[in-house]
Amino acid sequence: MQSIFHLAYNVTDLDQARRFYGDVLGCAEGRSTDTWVDFDFFGHQISLHLGTPFKTERTGHVGDKLVPMPHLGVILLLEDWQALARRLREADTEFVLEPQVRFQGQPGEQWTMFFTDPFGNPIEVKGFKSFESVYAA
Repeated sequence: MQSIFHLAYNVTDLDQARRFYGDVLGCAEGRSTDTWVDFDFFGHQISLHLGTPFKTERTGHVGDKLVPMPHLGVILLLEDWQALARRLREADTEFVLEPQVRFQGQPGEQWTMFFTDPFGNPIEVKGFKSFESVYAA
């Protein structure tokens, strides 16, 4: 069974959302109205609606760091992850967790980074050498 994930959440400015999700993250815009806009978020659909962003707290443990919960995430192949990390750095993105490798040399070796959109919505992006290693234990 194949599927595409859909998530809808709030932002406070659709033009600013278009600049971040479209220009910085490189997500293609889909349908929109004057109160929401859809994006192709790395093969999945996100719908950004005008409203108050959800409350988050730094309660998620990633190594010795606390990261925002809940958060949206995506897994990319390493080459794509590295390209996105470069784009985010070039856009002067402030990272919650700087791009880094975790579990190096172990099953499930992954690269990760956390940042927020301009509205405080937290996003994690992981990079793997292959999708087959995502669930390695």
